Amino acid sequence: MLPNTPPDIPTPALVIDEPTARRNLTRLAQYAKGKGLGVRPHTKTHKSLLMAREQLKAGAVGLTVAKVGEAEVMAKVGEDLLLAYPALDPARTGRIAALARDKTIRVAVDSAFAADALADAARRAGATIGILVDIDVGFHRTGMQTPAQALALAQHVSKTKSLRLDGLFFYPGHIVAKPDEQTAILAPIEAMLEETITLWKKNGLEAKIVSGGSTPTGTQSHHLKALTEIRPGTYIYYDRNCITGNWCAIDDVAAVIVCTVISDAVPGKCVLDAGTKTFTSDRLVGDATNQHGSGLIIEYPQAKIVRCSEEHAEVDLSLCDRRPKLGDRVRVIPNHICPCVNLQDQMYLRHEDGTIETLPIEGRGKLS
Repeated sequence: MLPNTPPDIPTPALVIDEPTARRNLTRLAQYAKGKGLGVRPHTKTHKSLLMAREQLKAGAVGLTVAKVGEAEVMAKVGEDLLLAYPALDPARTGRIAALARDKTIRVAVDSAFAADALADAARRAGATIGILVDIDVGFHRTGMQTPAQALALAQHVSKTKSLRLDGLFFYPGHIVAKPDEQTAILAPIEAMLEETITLWKKNGLEAKIVSGGSTPTGTQSHHLKALTEIRPGTYIYYDRNCITGNWCAIDDVAAVIVCTVISDAVPGKCVLDAGTKTFTSDRLVGDATNQHGSGLIIEYPQAKIVRCSEEHAEVDLSLCDRRPKLGDRVRVIPNHICPCVNLQDQMYLRHEDGTIETLPIEGRGKLS
């Protein structure tokens, strides 16, 4: 866990503990290797070329990105990129096709419309784009709804010039149970994948890649026998949701927001110099009424961030046996680290010897 930052670093500051992040990515890489799985980490969490390089050094088979802008950044270090987003408009497809001239580019799609748009762009660019057919296994955000629909789209892709059918894509985002409670929940996903793959085989098609997974399901991925690669993102840094879900211990958290106490004028409260422009409005998973606030203050675990405006976090100290003083710095573990990283231009990387290096977050703000 991170110590406090030197006083000359302006707050709010995103501070990353390099040894902890490295330990996290190495541990998952070793798990995956032992289970015969590839790791294609999702870079939307860190948006950092340095961290992407470290993941590739640890054996990642490629990188996952959320948007084309992220792909353009990560193409500086990665040769094999998966766009986990059904890009289909001309502003995106042309850029994807341009990348595909020199890199292995795959896109997850759930419509013939998206496949055709990508194929048209690829033909004009003289490139080939790999396609993973997105199937909905329970999160109900994107994806074909049945194995038969997945087959129909796969058949369409296989007959379309400038596209290459590479396999299946899914996201089990609805699974937020503790790791030791996931086996039975994963069983219906395995059945659906097997049914789809069998149907493809009967029709002369092959799913060489079956790409899925998340940080919550990361270390339980071996229960999905059809899986060939996993796409965790948050695992490199972790966050408060991960602690609450028992997907990590607090000592595994590599990223904190260091804040300064700027006011204590209101009885029973203090105010930090970070609000929604730092923490976002994400709540803990399952906390519909926001009973647990916007983050965990490490030095004052009984405190609760009760309200955030743009630049202020109001902290209820009524359950604390001590309280911070004006000017004190505190470390906050955000509920959800991914959007917090995207709000920062830079990170302060703490090396093992205690020195701190200021580094850019190259992929931040890449929303298209």
